[in-house]
Amino acid sequence: MPLQKFIFNPGINKEGTDYTAEGGWFDGNLVRFRKGLPEKIGGWVKYLTSSIKGKGRKLHAYVTLNGTRIFSVGTTFKLYWQEGDNYNDITPIRSTTSAGDVTFSATNGSSTITVNDTAHGADLNDFVTFSGAASLGGNVTAAVLNQEYQVTAVTSANAFTITAKDTDGNTVTANSSDTGNGGSSTVGEYQISVGLDVFIDGTGWSAGAWGSGTWGSTSSLAANNQLRLWSIDNFGEDLIANVRAGGVFYWDFSTASQRAKALKDIQNANFVPTVGLQVLVSDIDRHVIVLGADPIEGGSRSEEIDPLLIAFSDQENPFDFEPRATNTAGSLRCSAGSEIIGGLRARQETLIWTDVALYSLQFVGPPNTFGLQLINEGVSLIGPNAAINSPTGVYWMDKKGFYTYNGSVVPLPCTVHSFVFDNFNEKQAFQVFGFLNKQFDEVGWFYCTADSVTIDRYVVFNYVEGTWAIGALSRTAWLDEGIVAFPRAAGFADDRNYIYSHETGHDDDGSPMDNVFIESADFDIGDGEEFQFIRRFIPDVKFTGDSGDSQTLNVVLKARDFPGQSLTTDQTTAFTASTTKVDTRARARQAAVRFESDDDADVGTRLGLGFTIGATRLDLQPNGRR
Repeated sequence: MPLQKFIFNPGINKEGTDYTAEGGWFDGNLVRFRKGLPEKIGGWVKYLTSSIKGKGRKLHAYVTLNGTRIFSVGTTFKLYWQEGDNYNDITPIRSTTSAGDVTFSATNGSSTITVNDTAHGADLNDFVTFSGAASLGGNVTAAVLNQEYQVTAVTSANAFTITAKDTDGNTVTANSSDTGNGGSSTVGEYQISVGLDVFIDGTGWSAGAWGSGTWGSTSSLAANNQLRLWSIDNFGEDLIANVRAGGVFYWDFSTASQRAKALKDIQNANFVPTVGLQVLVSDIDRHVIVLGADPIEGGSRSEEIDPLLIAFSDQENPFDFEPRATNTAGSLRCSAGSEIIGGLRARQETLIWTDVALYSLQFVGPPNTFGLQLINEGVSLIGPNAAINSPTGVYWMDKKGFYTYNGSVVPLPCTVHSFVFDNFNEKQAFQVFGFLNKQFDEVGWFYCTADSVTIDRYVVFNYVEGTWAIGALSRTAWLDEGIVAFPRAAGFADDRNYIYSHETGHDDDGSPMDNVFIESADFDIGDGEEFQFIRRFIPDVKFTGDSGDSQTLNVVLKARDFPGQSLTTDQTTAFTASTTKVDTRARARQAAVRFESDDDADVGTRLGLGFTIGATRLDLQPNGRR
């Protein structure tokens, strides 16, 4: 019989069985679909060799008037902006002691230093910088003390411990001469408290008992006992940022060497929200919008979050939030739900999701400034960063599925819906974040699987071709190309946190990608009535990497006799650009073909490997009914 051409339907389809998905692709990893064909995704390399402290949770970039490109990173520990080859720490300061309020004590033979500071307010892993300290008399010199430290334990409200280190980061052990207390001039500068890198039961919004407090009352949320999430935007050349359930901060580009400051502490600040759930800037009318702001009560901000309150500044003035007849500052309150989950700036409107509804916030001008319209009651957002804007509309993930909005809410049919939601860690839903990869017409979401408390998988949708793909990869934040040359993402390697440039090359930061594969659903003859004898097949593979003829893929033929049986590997063959055919002697009712990178092969055969799968041709012959 002549060779039969198989062009499988694009996209991964796991909504049924691999038998009912006949004619398509059933499984894959680190493979996308473009022009209907599967291809390996692009590689990634470290953007800078410098690491960051804490997991990256938000990336933001913009260009100043003089052409300076500002790239900022919010992590579970810090707030940075990049300058040259380094990340500059602009984490806001929580408090600064008076000289002499801080003293030290050391123990001979130990690297643990006790820091004494009455009502210090520090938590585990918080950062504090000491200055003005004198030597303790031995190994613990002034240079050892006068630098940034991370709190290793909180022993009381008036004391905590640090681990002594030299200026290169090497541990320093106190000796018998270290009997001093650091002198009377020591100053401690405490950065805002760090947050959690995973969600823990009993923390965050609505952690209290049902019915606690009076109906409609506001609640105090400590940002340091919640999953640390940032929202970052720019107001002109300056940066505005918010720690979810924490403060709102402002960084002035004209004084770039200084740290970000609490917005309420900026000169001429007037009724500025002291806390919030998210901050963003409306780009057309230029208002600063704080979602979940603290209300004005008794002539000042309450400093307690109202989870449904939307506060906005005067136009062109991020420091004035006092509603007056002569300005456009004010507030609105969502009526549906119990808290605002997140917001997203879209085309000529700002979309705001509560836990039960979607709203549209639109600028209407004085005297009302903004109009708030309920778009849909019955949808929500699975996490504050789970919505993404694209050239074709807004896409988001909620607890039930995926949706798109372009004037109206439309459920997004998904061929991997069960695969994602049946193996999803709902407790870590706030870690989910959406991403745009405009070069490949993709939107997607990174998430935690059921047994993981860290992000370990992604799902991606091609909004032009309508196809879905899946993969295993750990990233915690994403920024699409545009202001930056390549997409950037926050990740983890070698016990350090880095920012990576994606869609560059074909490798995993200089090493071959592991576990790259695409596998078809079953195919048969005559609806499985007869056995088929597979004599040979000719894969159609275009190698697109940069390692020439040395690139190798494994082509795996799998077979079974009944849908209830497991597929078993019949034959695995290494395939190169010069391979013409693969001879087989497989006999089965159903068969499937898998293309995979061989993780056990020599590095040279996988380094730089890129590929696109075309039409596979198979020599199939009927071989009887029994």
